[in-house]
Amino acid sequence: MKVVGLVSGGKDSCYAMMKCIDYGHEIVALANLMPVDDSVDELDSYMYQTVIKLPPFSGQLLHPGPLQACIWLGTKLLSAMRNAWECHCSEGEYKDLQGKPSKRESHQNLSYRMTPGDEVEDLVILLNEVKHQIPSITAVSSGAIASDYQRLRVENVCSRLGLVSLAYLWKQDQSLLLQEMITKGIVAITVKVAAMGLDPAKHLGKEIAYLKPYLHKLKELYGINVCGEGGEYETLTLDCPLFKNAQIVLDDFQIVLHSSDSIAPVGVLHPSAFHLEHKREPISFSGTSRSNDACSEKMGSVSEVQGDCLPKYIAKCQSVDLASEFGEVSEVKLHISKNKRDDTFSIGCWLQDLCGISEGLQKDLTAVLKKIELQLIKNGFGWVNVLYIHLYIADMNEFALANEIYTRFITEEKCHFGVPSRSTIELPLLSVGLGRAYIEVLVANDHSKRVLHVQSISCWAPSCIGPYSQATLHKEILHMAGQLGLDPPTMMLCSGDPAAEMEQALENCEAVAECFKCSVASSAILFVIYCSASLQSSERIKIQDKVDTFLKQKRLSHLDNGSMSKVFDPVLLYVLAPNLPKRALVEVKPVLYVPEDKETATETVMQNQSCITTPNYWGFQHAQWHHSCCQKCIVRGKLCVVNLCITKELAAKICSESDTDRKEECQHSNTDEQMIRISRFCIYLLDEILLENNFSWGDAMNLRFYFPTNLCMRADILSLIFRDAFKEFAEMSQRIQMDNEPIFNLVPVLGAGRSATSMDDVITCELFASKL
Repeated sequence: MKVVGLVSGGKDSCYAMMKCIDYGHEIVALANLMPVDDSVDELDSYMYQTVIKLPPFSGQLLHPGPLQACIWLGTKLLSAMRNAWECHCSEGEYKDLQGKPSKRESHQNLSYRMTPGDEVEDLVILLNEVKHQIPSITAVSSGAIASDYQRLRVENVCSRLGLVSLAYLWKQDQSLLLQEMITKGIVAITVKVAAMGLDPAKHLGKEIAYLKPYLHKLKELYGINVCGEGGEYETLTLDCPLFKNAQIVLDDFQIVLHSSDSIAPVGVLHPSAFHLEHKREPISFSGTSRSNDACSEKMGSVSEVQGDCLPKYIAKCQSVDLASEFGEVSEVKLHISKNKRDDTFSIGCWLQDLCGISEGLQKDLTAVLKKIELQLIKNGFGWVNVLYIHLYIADMNEFALANEIYTRFITEEKCHFGVPSRSTIELPLLSVGLGRAYIEVLVANDHSKRVLHVQSISCWAPSCIGPYSQATLHKEILHMAGQLGLDPPTMMLCSGDPAAEMEQALENCEAVAECFKCSVASSAILFVIYCSASLQSSERIKIQDKVDTFLKQKRLSHLDNGSMSKVFDPVLLYVLAPNLPKRALVEVKPVLYVPEDKETATETVMQNQSCITTPNYWGFQHAQWHHSCCQKCIVRGKLCVVNLCITKELAAKICSESDTDRKEECQHSNTDEQMIRISRFCIYLLDEILLENNFSWGDAMNLRFYFPTNLCMRADILSLIFRDAFKEFAEMSQRIQMDNEPIFNLVPVLGAGRSATSMDDVITCELFASKL
């Protein structure tokens, strides 16, 4: 990609651009902002800082031109640095652009929305000018390491301008990162210090390589950020591999004390004189052999962008009536499911299309989203209340179209507390009489969710470029987006066999979990692992082995460093799907329990069942073999996760243990009769598990029945069977209330089961109940 670098003059922005080049991108422009009055140190801005003002340049320029050719984000440095810079463009002009933010930050919340008069809007103006002058620009590089505040604002600006945010230093271990910078040739000095243990008189002007041992000592003593991410210090890069032509040499400087605080004094370095020192043998970076002259020809002049008003291209968010745009879908074809929890509940919506006359994904998905939106409004909610979305489509070749329609409904403007997390898979919808789109949403009646939505491409974990997030934490339950085996910095599926893709997907899950101070190895209570139908049986075996090995290794690692005290035995469910996004072979969707008070976190505890008497319904009686078909993860008094796997063998046994009067009939019955018995058994056994562990049906957050297409049964017929079974159960037990809407979702799959090697269940049931 063609990249504009947001340069701050320090080590981080320079090293971030080095990483961009490492990953095959081209830096074709540099951009920064400076205040209207550059005579004032800008120490009170959350986004921009002025730390250094340089005197008139003394020395011969290698490439004559304006001195403000490459200045820093926050205007740390006004220098002739462009003359030291190596140009990496292969075509077009190389540009250095600067703008002047004229106002203070007025929107200081962590998240950011377009705010007229805010200084962030000046960055929008500047980057829009970059796009105007260099239309090939597609990405923006920044040196964010740990600051959500600045990262979110850069991502907001990039999203509005159709640019990709590159933040290759994001979430990297700062100790390792500092060592990398030094090893890779970053020569930077401190130009501001503001932390306990840092003395302006002693430590300003010192190289980071010299200070590294002392910074690590301060980290141990006071917990400072060794890369200065907490504002402990600021740096100025004097030399690095990007500087092909020359390095900057400071001849003289002054120390200015801004605060004489006895604990953490604040001081800045103001150079009095500097010059450029020519490199006799210009260094080639990343294998480039371009000459100085070639770079010089592509150097453009500085464009200064000023203005107090917002750019005209920023359009206000307008609601779109997609139902009228694409026409109405018959209300008869739309179906809704909803469970009965008042605080956290799920809604499913699908189209019945028995005759196969669907008019296409665009109309089907629009109708489904519109129906859910109306259902949310009917219950006093909106998309802002949605925690998670399962997006099922009939053809993964239409994934781009599905995203386009999706983003017209679910936007950051509508979800100001954070966009919901999401997973997407292809399902055999058409073969069971459904339309081309099917959606499930998990809804909460409060705004207490905490959302992780990183849109920047980085080395941390795959980005979410769009209105969906990596994970959503709500009431101690972490709902993680479906993770593919993507290499984060390239966003490409990792090379190697399916097991390697599985391992990368799990590593991505772990990176997301670490942001919530937990681990998938210890905190996961449920894994749903979608496998592509293109996988061979031998490959599925390797995938399952990789899951087991990964979790064991992570647990041992956490035990060794003493960071794990409680371990849950998660429920694992494997689902065979026709296709996955990006033609991936696997997609992992974990759910984690993240208690607010880790010290009092409860273990997975199974209650003593000997003292509990479970009622018998439909002639079923408790038997030991019942436990062979279910997996459970119970967090006592809080969570109940159950997976029932009804194999062909168990289905035959269930029918053979029917009422005495119906045994012979069941043995010779058709598929419908068998499914009636199986549906009743599933409800009976789920009720038994809920009762044994002191849960009720009212605690259910979602309930899914996965059924394979080889049953040769339409979704509407199977839905009717389960609805009738629940009605019968409600009449017999009085433990559940039934309305017209079903409390479950039917999910058609190619196969499902507790093992990746035998995904041939007749019915697989997934129940998630919570008392939180």
